[in-house]
Amino acid sequence: MANHPITGALTSIGTWTSRPAAFLVLLAYAIFWIVFDRQSLNWHGAATLLTWAMTLFIQRAEHRDTQAIHAKLDEMLRSNSSASTITRIDDEEPEDIEKHRDRKQQGD
Repeated sequence: MANHPITGALTSIGTWTSRPAAFLVLLAYAIFWIVFDRQSLNWHGAATLLTWAMTLFIQRAEHRDTQAIHAKLDEMLRSNSSASTITRIDDEEPEDIEKHRDRKQQGD
C-alpha cells in the first residue's frame, strides 16, 4: 500500500496546501468568483471562502509545528550515533511510519 499512487499524491497535496501559494489560489478563486458570478457570492459564498481560508491557516500552522519538531528530532538524532538507522524514515509514507512505530513499541 505504501507505493500506491494515491497515498503519495495525498501527501504531496497536504504539503502543498501549507505553502503560501495555496493562499494565492484561494485569492484568485475569490476574485474569479466576484468577477464572473457576483450574484452567487452571498453570505453562503463568503462562509465557504472563510472556511477554506481557515483550513489553509490551520494546515500551515500544523506544518510549521511539524517541521519544528522534525528539526529538533533531527538534531537529537545527529548527536546520537546509535540512532542512524531511523534517519531516513522521513521519506516513508505515513502508514509505513505507523507500522514502524507499532513494531518498535511491541519490541519494547
